[in-house]
Amino acid sequence: MSESNIVIITGMSGAGKTQVMRTLEDLNYFCVDNLPPTLIPKFTELCGQTEGKVTKIAFVVDIRGGEFFKEMISVLDEMKLNGTKYELLFLDASNEVLIRRYKETRRRHPLAKEGSLTYGIAKEREKVGNVRARATHILDTTNTTPSELRSKIIEMYGSGGNLNKLAVIIQSFGFKHGIPLDCDMMLDVRFLPNPFYIRELKELTGNDQDVMNYIWNYQVTREFVKKLEDLLLFLLPEYEKEGKNQFIIAIGCTGGVHRSVYIANKLRDFLREHEFDAQTAHRDLNKK
Repeated sequence: MSESNIVIITGMSGAGKTQVMRTLEDLNYFCVDNLPPTLIPKFTELCGQTEGKVTKIAFVVDIRGGEFFKEMISVLDEMKLNGTKYELLFLDASNEVLIRRYKETRRRHPLAKEGSLTYGIAKEREKVGNVRARATHILDTTNTTPSELRSKIIEMYGSGGNLNKLAVIIQSFGFKHGIPLDCDMMLDVRFLPNPFYIRELKELTGNDQDVMNYIWNYQVTREFVKKLEDLLLFLLPEYEKEGKNQFIIAIGCTGGVHRSVYIANKLRDFLREHEFDAQTAHRDLNKK
């Protein structure tokens, strides 16, 4: 493995280790959180026996490991002696910022004595000092936003990797069957002409050409679709920059059979033309 194919992430609690691990997961690293240091060599050896299925590994090791963390230096020495190449990434931030982040999340610091954040942070700095001195890279996240940290990790470890693209799921549904609860954007297309009231179209669906022609024949449909396409071409890359991996668009009409199905399909085809990973899911297509 190359030097960047084994990454050991450590550092101060609240400095961004979780964000780094999530980004490395998106870069196809096999990530293990809070692993006792003594298990790193064995786990690395096991990954080497997967016939190339696991080629990039990231471990998060910090003071949550308690007594196990004391073995960190000896494990690093062992790996160096055995010729195992790795990178040690240390995340740090100012005390003031760490305190603020803990207060915002209302989490308890692992070493906080009687709830004292100041004591916990000071004690942690004492315990991680020797490990920090061994770091390949030290990242100070004091003035770094999550998206900036993600970009930095991609810059450092993304070479040769395939960063997962934003997956767009377009779900059609019928309001009379209830609204979906897991969407990022919801659109109501009940203002569009309804094929349900056309006798020869009533039993068809938005997947049928006659229904497609009927809905698209109206100027309001064409104007709406154009505005929606422009909006998504602007929004989706911005969400991707922020590290979002999945974006769910729910499109609803009355029954989820005609208009919502057609618009979802049309939007999917448009996004695929613009090289987005877009899929459709028609929740209520077979419901009456």
